Parts: sequence; C-alpha cells; structure tokens
Amino acid sequence: MILAYFRHIASVLIFLSLNSLATAEIKQYPPKPFPYREKLEYSIEWRLITAGMAQIDIEPIGPNWETKLNIESAGMVTRLYRVNDAYRALTNNQFCGIHATLDAQEGKRHRFSSLSFDGSKKKVGYEERDLVKNKATQKTIDIAPCTHEIVGALSALRMMRVDLGKTVMLPITDGKKMVMARVEAQQKETIEIDNRKFQTIRYEAFLFDNVLYRRKGRLWVWMTDDAARLPVQIRVRLGFPIGNITLTLDKDERP
Repeated sequence: MILAYFRHIASVLIFLSLNSLATAEIKQYPPKPFPYREKLEYSIEWRLITAGMAQIDIEPIGPNWETKLNIESAGMVTRLYRVNDAYRALTNNQFCGIHATLDAQEGKRHRFSSLSFDGSKKKVGYEERDLVKNKATQKTIDIAPCTHEIVGALSALRMMRVDLGKTVMLPITDGKKMVMARVEAQQKETIEIDNRKFQTIRYEAFLFDNVLYRRKGRLWVWMTDDAARLPVQIRVRLGFPIGNITLTLDKDERP
C-alpha cells in the first residue's frame, strides 16, 4: 500500500537495486543543463528498511521526450503488498503532457490507465480499466496551457531556476483534477550519499491537503545547485501509519 500511494505522487518518482547492501554508483559528470538522456536509480526507504525499487529513463524521441518510470516492491514489503508499476509518459520539449499510460499491478488489483492531452482544446481525457473486474471509467476535464502529468512536472522543475524564498506555480493533472501547484525553494542544504557530498536546494511541492491529493502530507525534493539540477533525494511525509518515505539516488547514468 505504501508504494502504491507513492506512485500517485512521485511519481515523482524513482529507483534502486534489489540488494539493499549495493554500493551507490553516482558518477561525476561535468555540469550540463538539463534536459538530456539519463537513467536514474534510487533506493526507497520506509521505517529503516528497503521498501522497493524504482528506475527512471528519460530520452529524446524526435522533438519530444519520453519518460519511463518503473516501481517494484522488494523484501518484506513484497510479502505484505506486491507492487509492480510501469509508467510511460510522452511530453514536448517543455515537458508539457502529450500522452501517458500506467500499468499498475498492486496486491490483487491490476489496472491500466491513460491520459490523452489535447493542447488545442485545452482538455485531457482520462481512462481507467480494471482488468480484474473488467470495468472501465472515462473522464474529460479542462486544463491550462502546458499542463504536466506528475513525472513531467518534476522534469519541468529541473529546467527552472527559482530563487530561495520564491515560489513557482505549475499546472499539474492526474486526469481527474487539474491544479496550479505551488512549489517553493526553501533553503540550501548539503546532502551526503555514500561519502559523496552534494550541494542542493530543497524544494517543497504543495500537492496534499486537498490540492491534488486529499490526504494530509508533505513532499520535498532536493536538487543539485548546478546546471544538471539532479534530484538526489525525495521525501514524502504522510500521517500514521505510513510516515516518511525517502528516496535516495543510488545510480546516475548518462550516455
């Protein structure tokens, strides 16, 4: 249940090795402005245990960008509630939504959903099929120009420079609702991962408390304070019984 809920918000996002003792492989690349082809892996920690794995691949497809996000539960969490989600998103060069699909296998549930953006009409169509109960639901809502799905919103934020103490508003949709989500650049912090230090800026994205999600919670993203704007850590704080879910970058690959 933990990873299933995380998939809706982070999608935003990310990755890890099934071996909780694996050594992080974050290479030192020369600063290069995002976007570029990239593969990231993060460890997902919940209550001091490795909860699962996630991997994001970003690559150009002609003038557009394709993002693939895969999340799998691991260890004890798999025994409690198995998660195997495959998310695919096609966006333009500003990471505005074009099309997205999610094949979600979570516990005994198996659902397939899709988002189809129509920028000219400023609408997005949402369809969800329950492959176990053989039921389908559809919905179309109005959206703002250049609206992002949740993973595209993270990439869009990486392309922005937001001064400390300032905020930016991002149009985001999950297909059921569109919101102008506030993201605040809060402070500079040094994050240490496997004896390597990263100079970062901590951002908070206000998506909970009846914004995009009804549940009470908070979401922070730590991005490197350089051209790459690499998200090295993500933390979601939810109420009891879930608590904190922390994603830490384990691997960064660029061709």
